[in-house]
Amino acid sequence: MKAIPAIMKAIIITQPGAPEVLQPAERPTPPYADTEVLIQVMAAGVNRPDVAQRKGNYPPPTGAPADIPGLEIAGIVKEVGKQVTRWKVGDKVCALVIGGGYAEYCNVPQGQCLPIPDNLSFAQAASLPETLFTVWSNVFDRGHLKPGESLLVHGGSSGIGVAAIQMAAALGSTVYVTAGSDEKCEFCEQLGAAKAINYKTANFSEEVLKLTDNKGVDIILDMIGGDYTAPNLQCLANDGRLVLINTMKGKDVQIDLSVVMRKRINITGSMLRSRDVAFKSAIAKNLEEHIWPLLASGEIKPVIYKVFPANETAKAHALIESSDHMGKIVLSFE
Repeated sequence: MKAIPAIMKAIIITQPGAPEVLQPAERPTPPYADTEVLIQVMAAGVNRPDVAQRKGNYPPPTGAPADIPGLEIAGIVKEVGKQVTRWKVGDKVCALVIGGGYAEYCNVPQGQCLPIPDNLSFAQAASLPETLFTVWSNVFDRGHLKPGESLLVHGGSSGIGVAAIQMAAALGSTVYVTAGSDEKCEFCEQLGAAKAINYKTANFSEEVLKLTDNKGVDIILDMIGGDYTAPNLQCLANDGRLVLINTMKGKDVQIDLSVVMRKRINITGSMLRSRDVAFKSAIAKNLEEHIWPLLASGEIKPVIYKVFPANETAKAHALIESSDHMGKIVLSFE
């Protein structure tokens, strides 16, 4: 077997700034702990937290490389720690990582890895972990979405959106989404959304109330924040849950707390990256039990907009910032 090189190629943040600050470089191949595996990365997903880190707005947590972004990967297990029980050299896995995914090799706790279904490519598998872990943790674990309930997802054509639509619909819920064009709305409905609302031409809160006979939706998954917050509360049902995962339009808001009290609304949210290995490993187990069979059967499918070679990472970041894409953007290291 080919020896693991001491030096690997990586895409690094040379300084905070525009996409062009992402450049190829050489870095030491990371060591791996007794409970970790070393993965040869074949593909890595691109996500908005990567953009925030590149701009200097999202410092990586302790233990993550300071200058190598990347939160999800797919590849081949090349080394296993002494306490690793499930994985062996040669296994094909995808994984949620704390950082360092934009590189030829990445070390990962064993519990954060999942097997790549036989019907998926490395690029398809790399598009899954960050979004599936995030949606499961926030919609199902934190939001307690149940079959028969309704979910509104803002940013329906984003990576998070396409995952939430498919997961919630497959598990028996009615999904509504917002998106920024008629083309994106049609795309979301083809994925399984009951109705997609063009937020540029319609008031999403009013439309949701019309669609639900003024009852409102049970859960809203919101990555927007800002001035979406008040209309979110207006179109939530009694005992509804507002789950926040980002604040793209701002973190400071003014709301009518009487609406929260009158409807018994639960406002919550979370950040996944800084959570510990045990927490992320528990999500992985739930995904393998509930979602992986649906990936294997094709009921849930990865949705990739474009795959870039790793040396064109700057172009990938420019695309995700443009919001012109529908689905995931992936880097290839093959």
